[in-house]
Amino acid sequence: MKKMCAFTISSLLLKFSLILCSFTEPSCFWRIQNNEDNDGDLRSDCGFVLITYEGPIEENFYNNVINFRIPARRYEVFLVLLFATDEINRNPYLLPNMSFMFSRIVGMCEDTLGSLERKYTPQSNSWKFINYNCGIQEVCDVQLTGPSWTTSLKLAINSRNPKVFFGPFNPNLSDHDQFPYVYQVATEDTCLSHAMVSLMLHFRWTWIGLVITDDDQGIQLLTDLREEMERHGMCLAFVNMIPETMQIYMTKAKIYDNQIMTSSAKVVIIYGEMNSTLEVSFRRWAYLAAQRIWITTSQWDVITTRKDFSLDFFHGTFTFAHHNVELPKFRHFMQTMNTSKYPVDISQSMLGWNYFNCSISKNSISKIDHFTLNNTLEWLAQHKFDMFLSEEGYNLYNAVYAVAHTYHELILQVESQKMAEPKGLFTDCQQVALLLKTRAFTTPVGELVNMNHRENQCAKYDISIAWNFPQGLGLKVKIGSYFPCFPQSQQLHISEDLEWATGGTHPQIPTSMCSVACIAGFRKIHQKQVTHCCFDCAHCPENEVSNETDMEQCVRCPDDKYANLEQTYCLQRVVSFLAYEDPLGMALGCTALCFSTLTVLILFTFLKYKDTPIVKANNCLLSYILLISLIFCFLCSLLFIGHPNHITCILQQTTFGVFFTVAISTVLAKTITVVMAFKISTPGNRMKGMLTSGAPNLVIPICTLIQLVLCGIWLGTSPPFIDRDIQSEPGKTIVICNKGSIFAFHFTLGYLDSLTLMSFAVAFLARNLPDRFNEAKFLTFSMLVFCSVWITFLPVYHSTKGKVMVVVEVFSILASSAGLLGCIFVPKCYVILVRTDSNFLQKYKDKFHY
Repeated sequence: MKKMCAFTISSLLLKFSLILCSFTEPSCFWRIQNNEDNDGDLRSDCGFVLITYEGPIEENFYNNVINFRIPARRYEVFLVLLFATDEINRNPYLLPNMSFMFSRIVGMCEDTLGSLERKYTPQSNSWKFINYNCGIQEVCDVQLTGPSWTTSLKLAINSRNPKVFFGPFNPNLSDHDQFPYVYQVATEDTCLSHAMVSLMLHFRWTWIGLVITDDDQGIQLLTDLREEMERHGMCLAFVNMIPETMQIYMTKAKIYDNQIMTSSAKVVIIYGEMNSTLEVSFRRWAYLAAQRIWITTSQWDVITTRKDFSLDFFHGTFTFAHHNVELPKFRHFMQTMNTSKYPVDISQSMLGWNYFNCSISKNSISKIDHFTLNNTLEWLAQHKFDMFLSEEGYNLYNAVYAVAHTYHELILQVESQKMAEPKGLFTDCQQVALLLKTRAFTTPVGELVNMNHRENQCAKYDISIAWNFPQGLGLKVKIGSYFPCFPQSQQLHISEDLEWATGGTHPQIPTSMCSVACIAGFRKIHQKQVTHCCFDCAHCPENEVSNETDMEQCVRCPDDKYANLEQTYCLQRVVSFLAYEDPLGMALGCTALCFSTLTVLILFTFLKYKDTPIVKANNCLLSYILLISLIFCFLCSLLFIGHPNHITCILQQTTFGVFFTVAISTVLAKTITVVMAFKISTPGNRMKGMLTSGAPNLVIPICTLIQLVLCGIWLGTSPPFIDRDIQSEPGKTIVICNKGSIFAFHFTLGYLDSLTLMSFAVAFLARNLPDRFNEAKFLTFSMLVFCSVWITFLPVYHSTKGKVMVVVEVFSILASSAGLLGCIFVPKCYVILVRTDSNFLQKYKDKFHY
């Protein structure tokens, strides 16, 4: 019952996958493995001898050659050899009137049986094939070896027979000084590191593990990968260099296992030879259920023996294989192959190795309903499949043609020289090797093969992914390609039509990063003594933004823009200033105009009542000057309101400084006049002449001239200018007038304060002088108000920003001016307009008329 349940579930899963396959033609391939195969089959290498002679091939020839159970993973090798030799034998232009076939080398593909060797018998003028286990070969036939390069290395030692290696390209076999008779048909992986990095960049994988064999190839890939990854900001989480010796490996196996299982890297690159300690490691990790995304080459496209199942697009093995042209005749050969002539069980080959193109007709989907694991062969026989060879299979196919073209050229040379040697017998190994090395030909599918130049800078890679299914079934899908000779933006192509495989329109792509990506609005902060892929995330500084993930530095917004709340983009700032339309601006402007108007009215009042004692007693000329200067003091505050420009910025400070200097110096002149007026009443005092000549009034032009000099120096060295404050209010650019020289600004205020203190001191001394109309007390109080306003101004001004600073300055100007006006002239106006009875001289009438 349990077996039936297992078969039913497996059947449903397989039918589901087949239905999916039908929507993806022609990039989906089934791979089916017989459960009876074991991992030991993967460790078998194959070696063959290609031979040719006149006459037909004996009917039972291959029954003697293939007289053993072919390992499941080696069915492809025999099928390709049978197909290639059959195709050549049918070609009338290649090796005409000759039979081209292969024999197996001793001990290759299986370990128990011997192999066949041919010897020429002159007496019968025929070839005989005998079984041998040792001995010296009498002819120089070309041998094919693979897929492990170590096998070719062993066969090459002390051997002059030319050998063609059909496994992956290995630089060790390219040393023709050490191995002059070994040639490779595979192209060199010159762009493999670029292709792998491009794939990882596409999926934003930056934290990568690397497992390589501890040999020259592994070290070279490590160097290339590290250079390419650093160029694109990627890092290696760990590097496991697996030793080639099993004894050394076993002492460190647990360390390697722990590194894989505990690392945060979800993507691991595997590069090295199969049939090695690296393969042992890979199978150990599969047994330990290491859920990783494996990136490797096509030779690692194997099925593990675990019975797990996961239709997860991003938990499989990404493989890179050189792009090869499809062999359209291979399928026909498989369908029409004479099994009596070629003793290969096709059903076993399908179950053990084949990759089938899932080009099932959409109209025949209903036939899938009849599919079960028990009738696999019957179901396969009802459908047409395109055989999809592995990279080793294509290499072997090209190797057979390379040898055939070499034999063809040798036979032509023998015929042209009319030599007595039998046709197809080659005894000069050096001549065979030389011709093999220089062969350049085109295969029947149009591919150019040059045996003397196997480094292809424009080698195109096919990118596939494989999953494991229950009962040893596997699914392989081609998802894209990489072509280094295209422009950089077009080199990598990943199919967009993968929704069926990813489980939805928006699959959750797993991440492989040391640190969580910094989202927009954040920037990276790299940790000390740690690789640059490991970092912390921090908010962008004020007014800086980052609109992408993982930005190293935030970008500062221009002065006319500001960062939004999330600091992901810049917004346009609103230009702001103390305008008349603002409530504060309107209030201050109206206040300035009202006080100016009030001051004008007071001036007219004084002019009207100029002959009254109170006006005359307080030096009417100085009163007029003070009132006029106060009018301009009130009006100069209007320069601070409205959009600043270069002229208003200069006038703000100069008019403020000059008019206030005139006002304060006038108050000083008034206090001096009051003091001198009472001093001249003393007998013998000489100040009367100075007073009558108006000497105290000279204080005004002298003090004003000093202020003008100070303002001139200020404007000449560091004049005020238009400035934009972007710090005070978020989202606003406040246009203000910069003082230019803060020192000059404070020096000007200091000069005014010194005049104020001087006036205050003189007025304070004269406050108790006897006179009904003595204004010394009012002058003292006005200076006290003036000093209080500007002493308070300094800390308040420096503690504010933006428009508030302008408001504080305007308010201080208006308050200090109003203080002078109110303290000095309001009491006099009260007497003039309200207390008219007090506006006369009682005891000192006409005593002091000035």
